[in-house]
Amino acid sequence: MEEIAPGLWHSSVRHPQIHMNVSSYYLASERVAIDPLLAPDGIAWFESHTTPEHVLLTNRHHDRDAWRLHEAFDSTIHCIRNGLHELAGRGPVTAFDFGDELPGGVVVHEVDAICPDETALHIPAHRALACADGVVRWRDGASLGFVPDELMDNPEETKAGLREAYGRLLELDFDLLLLAHGDPVVSGGNAALRAFVGDPQ
Repeated sequence: MEEIAPGLWHSSVRHPQIHMNVSSYYLASERVAIDPLLAPDGIAWFESHTTPEHVLLTNRHHDRDAWRLHEAFDSTIHCIRNGLHELAGRGPVTAFDFGDELPGGVVVHEVDAICPDETALHIPAHRALACADGVVRWRDGASLGFVPDELMDNPEETKAGLREAYGRLLELDFDLLLLAHGDPVVSGGNAALRAFVGDPQ
């Protein structure tokens, strides 16, 4: 785990199914984990810092090790309501809707386009925006991009929808861009997302 801003921690761990590193985040004071995939010492790390009370998912596919945190710390798992079907039978989940305020003061924004449950989580206390699969960065220092076309039903339509959705989110106050796939943008995240959507402002 690396502290990328005061009280905001990031980890990059190889996903056992897609065989690529994915990113997870932890808001230490708020005791909120986002899209957690744990390193081998993950449970012990939390025990020596603060333990998560809540786990927030940016879409239905990102439960990852949420259930390990639930078992270890009785963490409450939160997922967007229209993605709950993916998690049926895995464990208890608390539903949220677009526009809701979640634990830690996190506000849910709709992205859609790539899948109906695609969300962005605005974290005002940390001036951060957490994104799911709609925008990625495959290597540190690279520009933001899309997932491969074969992962989209209609690539050009999906890309246009994602640009429009993220364009609306540029009005939010954030400097850190927390990506589920790729390392976070720890400074200038709003500007990086603006360049991604092609907004000349």
